[in-house]
Amino acid sequence: MRITIKQTDFDMIYEHALKESPDEACGLIAGEDREDGVREISRVYILENIDHTNEHFTIDPKEQLAAIKDMRACGLKPLGNWHSHPESPSRPSEEDKRLANDSKASYLILSLMEEGKPVLNAFHIESINGEKTVRKEELVIV
Repeated sequence: MRITIKQTDFDMIYEHALKESPDEACGLIAGEDREDGVREISRVYILENIDHTNEHFTIDPKEQLAAIKDMRACGLKPLGNWHSHPESPSRPSEEDKRLANDSKASYLILSLMEEGKPVLNAFHIESINGEKTVRKEELVIV
């Protein structure tokens, strides 16, 4: 799947992740699945990682509910979530895979491992025969 995200939304994620570092930062993404097969992110939600750790994240449930209500009010579809890896590569950790329970979601991971060189990738994670499989999705910043 091809996913698009606006440069301004990428910048917002990056700036928030820097601010929250060394803890992981997190949030949700919303938009639409277009008829041409492109998943278009049109809104990014910055939410609190209530775990305040660099090893995993838990989105604040009240903020998550408010974001979902806002998506519905704006006619947007929940597309998945994003989080940062302050000290590791932009790929799902074992914890990320274990907690990925929505096979329709896109999971965006921003690595801050190399200072000044953020890396954002998107992944599809699903359970097949009890095993979590990960497939990298094409992510385009527009």
